[in-house]
Amino acid sequence: MTQPIDFYYWPTPNGWKVSIMLEETETPYNLIPINITAGDQFKPEFLTISPNNKMPAIADPQGPDSQPLSLFESGAILLYLADKTGQFIPTHPRDRYSVIQWLMFQMGGVGPMLGQAHHFRQYAPEKIPYAIDRYTNEATRLYRVLDKQLSQGEYIAGDYSIADMAIFPWIVPHERQGQNLTDYPNLQRWFNAINQRSAVQRGLALLSEKRVNTMDEKAKEALFGSRQLDQR
Repeated sequence: MTQPIDFYYWPTPNGWKVSIMLEETETPYNLIPINITAGDQFKPEFLTISPNNKMPAIADPQGPDSQPLSLFESGAILLYLADKTGQFIPTHPRDRYSVIQWLMFQMGGVGPMLGQAHHFRQYAPEKIPYAIDRYTNEATRLYRVLDKQLSQGEYIAGDYSIADMAIFPWIVPHERQGQNLTDYPNLQRWFNAINQRSAVQRGLALLSEKRVNTMDEKAKEALFGSRQLDQR
């Protein structure tokens, strides 16, 4: 019997990527909350798993060659789980790399840029018009890229895959990124279809009661302040 994977998580878009994948593959896991607004990500025991003090992370007691393996970075975790379970990534090299390129598109573009749009529109202590315009415009550009790609097929890269699971959570807070899904009919159709999947709903529901839309100063310091520079 497969031993459960330890899953270090908090309900954010990056956390949702992995919670959705675990639910889609029905992989057993032990949930270990990492309250990033309280500073759990700086605890020494978590830093041994995720030296970049970011969640999500996993620790698999039955990794390659049946030896334990820990991983941080959500994209790496998705690839690992896809290979471990043999699900949601093609085996043919051409199709596999199509999925991987869109996964990297999320990791290098969608996540960082939409995150910055969200930050400067919602959390920055002062409203900086240049930053708001810069990242909102980039969010618009990325949404258009996705909408065009989805005009060619039901999902991002062939069949439903880890590319869809990686991108979808970042579209959930679209309004906070200055976007309206009605402006992107193909993206909206895709978003609604994925949002109706039962495994996706379970992944989004995980610790949903802990998710807050406002932050006090202590939470902002843990997420954005000088603690990020503390010596490990």
